[in-house]
Amino acid sequence: MAEAIIRKIRDAGIVGAGGAGFPSHVKFSAQAEVVVVNGAECEPLLRVDQQLRVLEAEKMLAGLTAAVEATGAKEGVIALKGKYREAIATLTPRLQGKPFSIYILDDFYPAGDEHLTLYESTGRLVPQGGIPIQVESVVTNVETLVNVANALEGIPVTETYLTVTGQVPNPVTVKVPVGIRLREAIALAGAADTAGMGVIDGGPMMGKLVENLDEPVTKTTKGLILLPEDHALIRKRKLSMDRITRLSQTACIQCRYCTDLCPRFLLGHELEPHKIMRALKYMEGSEDTLRMAFICSECGMCEQYACIMDLSPRTVNAYLKKSLGEKGFKPLPPPQDQAVNSRQPERKVPVKRLIARLGLTPYDKKAPLQNVDGNFKTVGILLKQHVGAASVPTVKVGQQVTKGDLIAAIPEKALGVPMHASIAGTVAAVESDRIIISEGGATS
Repeated sequence: MAEAIIRKIRDAGIVGAGGAGFPSHVKFSAQAEVVVVNGAECEPLLRVDQQLRVLEAEKMLAGLTAAVEATGAKEGVIALKGKYREAIATLTPRLQGKPFSIYILDDFYPAGDEHLTLYESTGRLVPQGGIPIQVESVVTNVETLVNVANALEGIPVTETYLTVTGQVPNPVTVKVPVGIRLREAIALAGAADTAGMGVIDGGPMMGKLVENLDEPVTKTTKGLILLPEDHALIRKRKLSMDRITRLSQTACIQCRYCTDLCPRFLLGHELEPHKIMRALKYMEGSEDTLRMAFICSECGMCEQYACIMDLSPRTVNAYLKKSLGEKGFKPLPPPQDQAVNSRQPERKVPVKRLIARLGLTPYDKKAPLQNVDGNFKTVGILLKQHVGAASVPTVKVGQQVTKGDLIAAIPEKALGVPMHASIAGTVAAVESDRIIISEGGATS
């Protein structure tokens, strides 16, 4: 039975909907003792999972049942913030007779970090640089489990849920075809004109600045946040790496707030951002210090909340991970005696305080899930929307496809997922990085 579940998950092209897009059939192939549902959705302004927990409760639980069976787990734990009262009320009676329980999280950031979610809800501490399966656990999110339930019925991933919010007329959460243009998704919130605005793909803490609104929505697109170009979150994301480095070298006062509030440091990881910033200034004899950057989860706590000098330790860490990796450096080995810092419970940052610090209070509004008829005529489905190798096209230009048809397969002996048509139409182009499908057979 477990093999059949894994095969259906693989064939449906499911990836982790809330993160980097790790192929779900690989994750659920591991043997675990517990499956934890990460229902924290701690990034400010995003609303997808908190609504799916209520509206698609049965599917989420069906997906969790399948995940528990596939992994051989003994239990499933649904980690929710206490403020999600409607979800708790909806799920609680549905857990009767099932090996599932709800764990109530405080409303802090980043409660959704899988290391923190797992530690808070089960007490299991993932080793530095490790993953949950090392402590016989699997962590997944709400939309991923909804997709698993669909896969059991033979329905592949052709759509994704995302929140469009910020300075828009009508903040909204919608389900849209994978591959529509980002600007088309933004228009669903009434923001047809984006002049003078910046757009963040993802949450305000970890999301990336969008450079081209004609790029497609992917399976992992969870939020689009529109903010004025002069907003601090947009301005900081526009700084060049050279500017960030020079500011770090000249303005860091070694207050160590970035370290004291670092969630991974508080879990006992050997990550001290203030030392990395100091090493960046002097560079000599600092190899091991710079290698701390590999441990960073890039949650943004140091950069968006802790630093009183408005510097960018998270961006520095991301840059160092890439440059050191290219030079062949490896992460530091985990400590032998990793232990949670005694100050960890008192250094959780309340989300409301975080929202205020980010200057997002005016945008902290409901974004109700609504059905939309976008009448989307063309999609561009990227061949790589996930961790692993790009999918291999299985269709040709001019070929007719219907929604759900396989259009790209997993490369032989590679980590990956298949891709499926998200609308019915004609294959208009097979490019190096995407497949374009159009109702009329021509790109627009």
